[in-house]
Parts: sequence; C-alpha cells; structure tokens
Amino acid sequence: MTIVEGWDSHAWIDGPWIHRAPRRAEVRPRLLAEATLLPWLAPQLPLPVPVPELTADGVRHLLLPGEPFTDGGVETGRALGAFLKALHAVDTAEAVEYGALDAATATAEKTAALGEFRDQVVPLLPVEVRSTALELLDRVANVRTALVHCDFGPDHILMTDGQITGIIDWTDAVIGDPALDLCWPLNGAPEAVAAGVLEVYQPAPDLVERSRDWARLSPWYGIHRGLLLDLPGDVETGLAEIVAAL
Repeated sequence: MTIVEGWDSHAWIDGPWIHRAPRRAEVRPRLLAEATLLPWLAPQLPLPVPVPELTADGVRHLLLPGEPFTDGGVETGRALGAFLKALHAVDTAEAVEYGALDAATATAEKTAALGEFRDQVVPLLPVEVRSTALELLDRVANVRTALVHCDFGPDHILMTDGQITGIIDWTDAVIGDPALDLCWPLNGAPEAVAAGVLEVYQPAPDLVERSRDWARLSPWYGIHRGLLLDLPGDVETGLAEIVAAL
C-alpha cells in the first residue's frame, strides 16, 4: 500500500516495514546515505529516528508509530529542544563520514539556489524592498556549523497521545545552519512549544534571529517553484508574502 508520494521518494508499507525508493536519480545517493548515517546517529539522540537498511529499490525501516504533529505544549517543546540540542552537538566530521552532506558541497548547492533567488525573484519585488531582500539572502548564505535535519517541521514529527514517537525524513541531512532546524519550532509552532524549545535549547540571540530569517525566506521557495512550473497565482501570492515578511 502506497502511503506517500513525496517530491523525493515513493513510500509504501510492507508488513512492519516502510519502504522508500527515489523518484529521481539525483535523490538516490542521499536516500541511500540514510542507511549509514541514521544507525550511527540514533544512539546519540533522545527521540526515536528511523534506522534504515538497504534494499534493491532504496531503503526500508521499521514503521515508527504516530501521526504528524498537530498540537503540543511546553513539554513537547522541551522534548524538541533537547532533541535539536543533541543533534546539533554531534561530531560534524564523523557525520560526514557516515553520510551527511559535507559543508563544501552543501554550500555550493545553497549558493546556486540563492543565486537563482537573486536573479529570478528579487527583480519581481517592489524597488523599495529589494535591498532588504538582498540583505536577507546574504545573512543566510554561509553559516555551516552543525549537523542539521534541514526539513524540521510538523510533517516530520510523529506523535501518539501527546508524546513524540519519531523524527522522520532525513534525506536532506547536511552540515549547515542550526538556525534552519529552529525555524519552525520558534516561528511556526504553537507559542507553548516555542517556549519549551527556548527553555531547553537556550539558543544565542543571533541563532534566534537567523531562525526568523529562515522563516522570512520560506515564501521564496514557493515563488521559485511557481516560476519553474508556470504557476502565476503561486508567484503572485508568494511575492505578497515576501513583502509582508521583510
């Protein structure tokens, strides 16, 4: 039974297992890297993560219980704060050895993406906010100090009866900016969750501010996709969201 048709992977259930196979050739190396990275990483983290093994199609791991996050309180935030603090403290050199995307490669990829934002999105913005928009792109460009999940949001936080039962989808794990993982917990999650994260993680002020920058950058991705797929409605909506966020 197919359960997910994501941008990167097909996924289906076979008994107690979730199987995942890459949808595109460029995804395959990152998906397969989970089979070495996550078994190394799992014992260092205070919340469950998948522990994949290789298959003929891609990878499989035992099904983690729970449904994606919809609500939570301070205790949920404390658990997420402890999780992210542990994740961001692991040895980055070892993480790369076990399959995380290294800082140099990740920087090159991010530089290319931000360059497309500069070339394609900034000219569409009102003249009076373009310099502010360029400053935002500069601020998020080159901070790479920790292993980060890189897509840490409610869809990838599983919960059962108010308890976190798993953090899933590690295909994008990379040496990057820990503020990216704090983006949703501090700027999109319920206030009580954010308070719990702040209490346990205790991020420095510059980390909190960069998490806001990543939140400000969120609508840029929708515009980029709208331009790529010729979706003018998405572009128009995204431009208004960028101006409001700046």
